[in-house]
Amino acid sequence: MSDEAGARGRREVSGEGERVRREVLGEGEVRREVLGEGERVRREVLGDAHVDRAQADTTELTAPFQDFITRYAWGEVWARPGLDRRTRSAITLTALTALGRENELAMHVRGALRNGLSPEEIGEVLLHTAVYAGVPAANAAFAIARSTIEAETTSGGSGDPPDDRP
Repeated sequence: MSDEAGARGRREVSGEGERVRREVLGEGEVRREVLGEGERVRREVLGDAHVDRAQADTTELTAPFQDFITRYAWGEVWARPGLDRRTRSAITLTALTALGRENELAMHVRGALRNGLSPEEIGEVLLHTAVYAGVPAANAAFAIARSTIEAETTSGGSGDPPDDRP
């Protein structure tokens, strides 16, 4: 079975099947599987440089948080089969803009580009968000997206600034 088919099969297990799987494999093995899947997805979306930096900067204080986001955000939610990554990126850009989480926006604009959204589609997502989340939030998001897209398209990509963590 290919890695992708195996990962897809693991994600489709739920309810009673998940309980049995955890009993057979044990919590530790299931946790390692989800953590591995989360790191794979995180690297595919955010890039190796970002993940390597985040891991290198992990401290005793931040280690539980890094584990949490890798397992739950990336290994459970981003790895689910119900939405493709383009859609997940569009939703993420919308949520970050609406919540004013500008420190996370550039990182996820890069992820959206990696996931196949064009600069024009990113602009449409932000324009649509302006109607529902407010013009000031979208204005800030457009500024961040513009500079990130320019950096990614003129430098060939991976212009991750180190302050884009987690």
